[in-house]
Amino acid sequence: MKRTETQIQGCAVIEPDVFQDHRGVFFESYNQEKFQALGISDVFVQDNHSTSVSGVLRGVHFQYPPKPMAKLVRCSRGVVFDVVVDMRENSASFKQWIGVELSQENRQMVYVPVGCAHGFYALTECEVLYKCAAIFDSTLDGGFAWNDPEIGIAWPLAGQPILSDRDRQLPSFSDVIGNRRL
Repeated sequence: MKRTETQIQGCAVIEPDVFQDHRGVFFESYNQEKFQALGISDVFVQDNHSTSVSGVLRGVHFQYPPKPMAKLVRCSRGVVFDVVVDMRENSASFKQWIGVELSQENRQMVYVPVGCAHGFYALTECEVLYKCAAIFDSTLDGGFAWNDPEIGIAWPLAGQPILSDRDRQLPSFSDVIGNRRL
């Protein structure tokens, strides 16, 4: 297993060891000991699984304290453009974002540290799996607009994205940061 750092402090791309032969493919998508050896010691307590049609944009979401949420994200079918935004005001990478293509072919995963927001754009019909280091709490659920100019995420859109009603109405990044709940 290999960890590659990104420009966002603590955020990394994880590449599993993949074993392939005439029968197919095998890899460990999660092994606590191996992840701890890579410096990821979160205890994951919830697994989420979403399916999306091509063109869906989900995000950009996070969970407020006292239950902030780290995530380990991978795409098990299709291809997504996965995004992480640093919301930690004391971080050297505050307000920076990264975008990583995750797919069933590359089998890469993104580790989203606490204090960062996450979203993805479905480049094809897809299934996304993510391990969460906190139980989802709707009273602590947060997010900001996917197209906020202050962050300037360069989504590789193929037309207008398909959004949920909630995602269409999310506030600006500065309104969220001004909330001081982070």
